[in-house]
Amino acid sequence: MLRARDAVLSVPQIPQLTSGRSGICLDLNENTAGPSPRVLARLRSLTAADISLYPERAAVEAVVAKHLGVGPQEVLLTNGVDEAIVLLFSTFLGPGDDALYPVPTFPMYPICATAAGARTVGIATDRDFRFPAAALRAAISPQTRLIAVANPNNPTGALAPRKELLAILEAAPHSAVLVDEAYYEFSGETMLGELPRFPNLFVARTFSKAYGLAALRVGCLVGAAEHMDAVRRLAPPFSVNSVALACLPEALADQDHVSACVTAVKRERARLDAAFSKYGIRTWPSHGNFVLADLGKWHAEFTAELAKDGIHVRDRGADPACAGCVRITIGTSAEMDRFYAVLPGVLQRTGWHVAV
Repeated sequence: MLRARDAVLSVPQIPQLTSGRSGICLDLNENTAGPSPRVLARLRSLTAADISLYPERAAVEAVVAKHLGVGPQEVLLTNGVDEAIVLLFSTFLGPGDDALYPVPTFPMYPICATAAGARTVGIATDRDFRFPAAALRAAISPQTRLIAVANPNNPTGALAPRKELLAILEAAPHSAVLVDEAYYEFSGETMLGELPRFPNLFVARTFSKAYGLAALRVGCLVGAAEHMDAVRRLAPPFSVNSVALACLPEALADQDHVSACVTAVKRERARLDAAFSKYGIRTWPSHGNFVLADLGKWHAEFTAELAKDGIHVRDRGADPACAGCVRITIGTSAEMDRFYAVLPGVLQRTGWHVAV
């Protein structure tokens, strides 16, 4: 009887995260302000040929490479960062190998490592969510073939110190080290400049967050040309669709739009921290477009009650070290105004212990 590999069957099924969403969506870290008007204009100009012919990504990879300040041979455009992670892990991991990553973090790391047959080694953080640099370095062994660090981290928003990332790169020259910079635009911290020094370094970027292109599914992986050549061997030739390839150069060309979105997120992020503080709800410093809040034993009820008011947030209480936590994406000012309007009533209905 046909049966999938044990490694694959051991991977938990990913829930349908977008099922039943309507109203205000503050659950998946999208840019709810939307993309640049230039992107919308390009969409309206698409022709039949743009849709009916297979896409060509090399020319757009050159545009992205110039934007990032690297060579075209060092860039691979992917179907979101998810595909970049799948390809990188598939290239460097196999049975008998170890994959290291701090936890909590983006769940695609353990999923892809497990599917490759590798051993997953999650390095736990304390409740302060500071990057566990010493513990991660201590866990590096000859079997360590891949280390993944989301920077800023999701769902905590914490930032790994640059000197600690450099120390990891130096301690593990035999390992592929992925620095996933999906939220780079909100932190301003990048490791791209270290690529010439460390051929084992890979940097991932997405255009789903600050650029507002989540539905088009486009990201990129950057690394040394010799290693990117190996990754390309596994990449499907047409995985990035023609609509995304047509729109991405327009999105990159409008950095004023991106800057305005980032500025708005930072302003609203501070406002959200202050709103939670008013009710005695703990939050952690975030360098992303979201805030993690501690709702304690009321986390599930809080999420459900907000949904009744048409606002969706993400319950992260099942994540390691995140008991009681809820992640709230920073929406537009109007969306956040609505959130603050219903917040007192939601807290009352959940039985939150602070008088509101």
